[in-house]
Amino acid sequence: MTAACQTQPECPYIPATHLLIMLGLILAIILAVVVAAVIYYLLRKAVVLLINALVGLITLFLLNQLHVMSWFGAPDITISPATVIVCAFGGLPGAIILVLLALAGITV
Repeated sequence: MTAACQTQPECPYIPATHLLIMLGLILAIILAVVVAAVIYYLLRKAVVLLINALVGLITLFLLNQLHVMSWFGAPDITISPATVIVCAFGGLPGAIILVLLALAGITV
């Protein structure tokens, strides 16, 4: 305690080690909130990408099951690892690109 605090019993003296511990806890809480916000943002984006990929794969499956490509005089789109990857990463736009490539006579 300082000399001024010894004469006054209600002096609000806090040791330096306690201040450093409180500062560390505050920084840890702020860091935890930031990490939680980043994880929440990434999970939201991942769910949107997953739904888009499922829609693309379901579209490709339905196009082949209903033989839609034969209506345009083109063979069905073959299900290969390359077409699945394009649909998984591209989603519905990827399936549309595969249809347009198949109509142009380009197989993937």
